[in-house]
Amino acid sequence: MRMFGGGQSVWLNRECKGIQIPEGTPKILENGSQVYITQILGGMFTVETEFGYLVRIDGKDADALGQEIPPERQAIEISSDKTLEDIVWEQLKTCYDPEIPVNIVELGLIYNCQLMPLPEGGTEVAIQMTLTAPGCGMGEVLKSDIETKLVDIPGVKSAKIELVFDPAWESGMMSEAARLQLGMM
Repeated sequence: MRMFGGGQSVWLNRECKGIQIPEGTPKILENGSQVYITQILGGMFTVETEFGYLVRIDGKDADALGQEIPPERQAIEISSDKTLEDIVWEQLKTCYDPEIPVNIVELGLIYNCQLMPLPEGGTEVAIQMTLTAPGCGMGEVLKSDIETKLVDIPGVKSAKIELVFDPAWESGMMSEAARLQLGMM
């Protein structure tokens, strides 16, 4: 077997669910399978399987890879010096397009973020976001990733993510830091 990008070789010590990249389809990786960890971003692992395809594994399943849960997927602590909106934006910055090593906020994919109190208590977060390409197979996966990470925040009871394509995303929407990181400056 080859090593993709010099990744760390590990054997799964239990069956593990993942999402195949870039198709966005669910994938079950079997106990005892050898994979290569190619990157860890936003608390998510990207692995290459022995068959050559890439799979994204939630950091909460790090034990299946013999790894520690990344800090971005550990319990979120609320402190008095941050607002709930600050924490929501911090969580959004832990969400990455699996094919681009820049978070979705710096990529300019988040168009709108609203926090709304719920009558029964707690908060609903409503996000309008776009994708770098309308046909991206990872759109639903990104939506699910965002929802999961937002409802992990104490006090957030629900998250609704809407994909919008007007205005269409273009590279000028990226932050200066993102353009620098991607070598576009």
